[in-house]
Amino acid sequence: MLMRIAFTIFYSLVLGSLSMQSCSVDVQHQNPNFIFILVDDLGITDLSCYGSKFYESPNLDKLAKTSVRFTNAYASSPVCSPTRASIMTGQHPVRLNITDWIPGLDPKDKKLLGPEDNHQLPLNEKTVAEILKDYGYKTFFTGKWHLGGENFFPENQGFDINKGGYHAGMPSSYYVPYNNPKLEDGPEGEYLPDRLTTESIDFIQKNRDKPFFVYLSFYTVHKPIEPCNRHLNKFQKKSDSLALSEPSFRKEHDGITKLHQDNPEYASMVYAMDENVGRLLQTINEQGIEDNTVIIFTSDNGGLSTLFHEGSPTSNEPFRAGKGWCYEGGIRVPLIIHVPWLTEKTVECNVPVTSMDFYPTILDLANIPQVPDQHADGLSLLPLLQGKNNLDRDTLYWHFPHYHGSAWTPGSAMRLGDWKLIEFYHEAKVELYNLKEYIGEQHELSKKYPEKVSELKNVLHRWQKKMGAKFPIPNPNYKE
Repeated sequence: MLMRIAFTIFYSLVLGSLSMQSCSVDVQHQNPNFIFILVDDLGITDLSCYGSKFYESPNLDKLAKTSVRFTNAYASSPVCSPTRASIMTGQHPVRLNITDWIPGLDPKDKKLLGPEDNHQLPLNEKTVAEILKDYGYKTFFTGKWHLGGENFFPENQGFDINKGGYHAGMPSSYYVPYNNPKLEDGPEGEYLPDRLTTESIDFIQKNRDKPFFVYLSFYTVHKPIEPCNRHLNKFQKKSDSLALSEPSFRKEHDGITKLHQDNPEYASMVYAMDENVGRLLQTINEQGIEDNTVIIFTSDNGGLSTLFHEGSPTSNEPFRAGKGWCYEGGIRVPLIIHVPWLTEKTVECNVPVTSMDFYPTILDLANIPQVPDQHADGLSLLPLLQGKNNLDRDTLYWHFPHYHGSAWTPGSAMRLGDWKLIEFYHEAKVELYNLKEYIGEQHELSKKYPEKVSELKNVLHRWQKKMGAKFPIPNPNYKE
């Protein structure tokens, strides 16, 4: 009897110890920290871990070795503001009626007139920052906002602190004076990406003992292309040594697409951005919070490779075109997600994912209940981060019914499995591609597969009707 009692006590103590250990693990990851890094106009091939032979990104390459690296990640729009709105809300830009960069071009001399869309993220939308704040997170924003003017800044959308986020979509300069009403000038010669990272590091050091959400939104690598002077010479020498094959550019409808990565100024900007990511990683290690900090790194649209003229700063080859276009080069982006308790080595995921997915993913990782009425168009990527290889979704959509300085004309696109359909409203035509067979979208297949065109058009149009998509209209004053 005494032996049975002793065994029972021992067994209870063991179970209690295991239970406490299990609880400790759960508590550790109950409120993980989040660092969300968004780079402006960074192309899918602008990092060495995504295939660049000219640009260098050693810190992101290292991060990718203990992360899930997505090869079919998409921005929800080929331009910035719509994608940024979808990250904040988990909703498609069409649902938000933010379908152009704010405020957009809206030319009045073209064949079509673009639809009116919102010039700010509505305050009634509950952002991912707001819901994290509800659950006790300290929230910090620095860098490019571009989702509305006064009364629609980050501090009005759930961020406790805002350093540098206002209505502008690009910096007046990457060196002081910044002329930024939300960011005091630093010392002469200070480089903007360095400053934004320093602000982030300062916030992390002061808030390491409570859960935090850092949203570092680099203005880099958007124009103006102003080099990081401490790295320019390195890449100038590299550029001078290149033996590039011809041609350097390709005709793209009414525009011209750059085919080679060889711009030393742009390369120095990518390298400086990566250097600052390294500073962030070093900080979380020094603060002892690396085991409980999730890092998400991505871009708001493809790299700027296509304009009406030569002179684009980067190339997205083998992906076609770039920023502003619904070809792959304009919408496919790098995405690295580091969840320290899930990934110990590089995992490559080829499942298509998109900007709306970050909101529900962050909630899942924070053990916060989903709010599907808010993040209506996103899916949690947690299954993919846990090693699964599919999501309950087979179709992605893009709707960009506006003219753009990249030579894009109004249109929409969709991807269903390996099939990609693009509908051009200005030209009144469609193009069909099979991405598995021709990743560069140089083999147009609409005449070969008319039934597939009809099928996909019907799917696209049903989605547009369901979402209440707005379309361009004929311009009564247009003259051929």
